[in-house]
Amino acid sequence: MKQHDTDYQTALSLAEGICRQMDVRLTSQRRQVLQILCQQARPMGAYEVLDVLRQQLPSAKPVTVYRALDFLLQQGLVHRLESLNAFIGCTHPQSPHDSQFLICRDCGEVEELEDRGIDQTLGQAVAACGFQAEDRVVEVTGRCARCCNRTQP
Repeated sequence: MKQHDTDYQTALSLAEGICRQMDVRLTSQRRQVLQILCQQARPMGAYEVLDVLRQQLPSAKPVTVYRALDFLLQQGLVHRLESLNAFIGCTHPQSPHDSQFLICRDCGEVEELEDRGIDQTLGQAVAACGFQAEDRVVEVTGRCARCCNRTQP
């Protein structure tokens, strides 16, 4: 599934359900930050999120965004893309998973994969090394199909 194929209202409803199940509060500010990430359909830095949030909430401060992002990360509703220093809404938060992303260096599109085979293979390789992974995020940078097709005759 491509990043953000589902509309943001569906994503927000799903997030509310997940928060209810986990007995945590999706406050209005947390919801607004999640909504921004879902609507933008592209990775955003914290200050980019803040700029958009200030259109709705002029008094918003960086700490507001960082706290909301921390909460959303803990609940598995967003992902942090380390190579971009940015955040993106999770396309399938209802199923706990390790993260795999395809990042187009030309257009900036990010596609989140849900490939259990990659999870399993990486987990086995990590265990074989005696390493205890705390987080397993795979970020693959290259060119998306659309950009590849654009440059071919």
